[in-house]
Amino acid sequence: MTGQAAVIDGKYQVVRELAREGHVTLSEVRAGEGVTRRVAWFNVNSPASRQGFYAYRAALRAIAPAGLTDVVARPGAYYAVWQPVTGLPLAEVAAQPIQQEETIQAVHALAARLAEHGYALPDADVVVDGHDVRVAYLRPAPEGRSPEEVARLNAAALAPFTRGRVKRRRQPGAWLTFVPGLLFLGGAVYLGMQALQIYLNPPVHEVLAVTGQPAPQAAQRLTAAGFQVEYAKGEAAGVPIGAVIRQDPAAGTSLPVGRLVTLTVNSPPSLSVPKLEELTLDQARAALRDSALTLGKVLRVDGSLTKTPEGRVIAQMPEAGADLQRGQPVQLLVSSGVRGRETWLANLTGMSYQAARKNAQVAGLVVTRVIQQPSDAPENTVLDQTPAPYVRVPVGSPVTLTVAVARYAPPSQPAGSLPLPPPSTPSLPSGSDPNSSLLGGTGQNATGQEGTGELLPEQPATVPAAPESVPGQTSDTSGAGVSATVPAARSVHFRYAFPADLPAGTYTISVQDADGEREIQGATDSTQLAGAVAEGDPVVRGDATFIIRRNGEEYATVKP
Repeated sequence: MTGQAAVIDGKYQVVRELAREGHVTLSEVRAGEGVTRRVAWFNVNSPASRQGFYAYRAALRAIAPAGLTDVVARPGAYYAVWQPVTGLPLAEVAAQPIQQEETIQAVHALAARLAEHGYALPDADVVVDGHDVRVAYLRPAPEGRSPEEVARLNAAALAPFTRGRVKRRRQPGAWLTFVPGLLFLGGAVYLGMQALQIYLNPPVHEVLAVTGQPAPQAAQRLTAAGFQVEYAKGEAAGVPIGAVIRQDPAAGTSLPVGRLVTLTVNSPPSLSVPKLEELTLDQARAALRDSALTLGKVLRVDGSLTKTPEGRVIAQMPEAGADLQRGQPVQLLVSSGVRGRETWLANLTGMSYQAARKNAQVAGLVVTRVIQQPSDAPENTVLDQTPAPYVRVPVGSPVTLTVAVARYAPPSQPAGSLPLPPPSTPSLPSGSDPNSSLLGGTGQNATGQEGTGELLPEQPATVPAAPESVPGQTSDTSGAGVSATVPAARSVHFRYAFPADLPAGTYTISVQDADGEREIQGATDSTQLAGAVAEGDPVVRGDATFIIRRNGEEYATVKP
């Protein structure tokens, strides 16, 4: 139960918190329509706190408080449910000038029972109803309390009962006690005469064979035949516990009625259950074998709550230190492991690629693959995703997105032949060489191409005169405007050396330029990249920035 929980164990609606002492929280709850209870919730997060709760539960079973309605002990839920109990508080009874003898005796008896389990009267909310002394609530005792401390607390709580007057219990009709005595004497005389008659002339019966039978059944058969039965403890292998292993006299012996038959019952000494928590299943099985016990039912449960590693024992039943007979089973709860960090993706369908990639980064996932699919949807719209929406996956897992691209549609009518533009006549500086301007001029590369990517015709030895006009041709200046605003494609050199102590995770490399962001190296584990060098000459457009991401989060940036 957390501080924000409104319902305890799915059935108790929290009304308000009454008290908080150590790892115990006492709350007022609603158990049904108009039914109010108190729940003492134990925050059990270690073997020591779990053992403390089991000791508290053992004390409750021995004392049997009137206010206790239920005790629950299972992984993740350790609590006790209390109901209201009518009566005067013990402090008000102790303050009365005249006190009943029966009440004082009952309070002393309760103090003795509490002390047997390490508790004192101040640990309990005690009420008195008539002559009945009841426990309405019992608080967990502090760890390490000594018997001397318990005795001191009880003495202080019982002191007020020694100061007032005590009203002794009356015995009305005491003068009539001789009447039952006379009746008893008359009956005794009659029975004595009958017994004397039977003793002087007892009938003789044959002793029945009861070896191997359960002791109660064997005793019932013998007493029905007129014999007296006495038990003796023994031990024998291969015989059920509680079965008769010998009888004396032996079966078939003729014996007068009323004589004694001794039955030796298989009752080996009790064995103490060893502590099995935090052990592996094989270790627990070996410990039980060494203690002459057997492994019972094994249940596997999630160990995330108690942080118990996989295969280790979380709890046992009976608990450590309990007494069992030889060969009896012990049940175990074994951890199925502690779940690691997991995450999930929302439905990305219909989002843009950039928004979907941002969602994946926020969820701790990495987009490692993009599949382009022709579609009527807007370009770069997400059509599908892997993993599917709301499926839990480990943090850092890869994500594949399917995005829309425009469908190819042929023209409805043939375009026909288009007029060729007039050849361009570049102006050359005076005294310069035409060949050198083609190779090193502005906007050209080593292949003689313009920055716009168009292939120029071979420069003739002499520049022909441009025609005055071309029929049907209009001046188009839009292309020049586009080439002036769209950066040219270029090749840049990228180099990044990963450190030898690279943090663990999954790494990707992306480039961001005028065309947007795209991935140039997919997800790679850190064990393959530590101390390595990533190097290449990708083609970019405009200013470029290389981004190295770890588990979807930016790790480093490189500008060429």
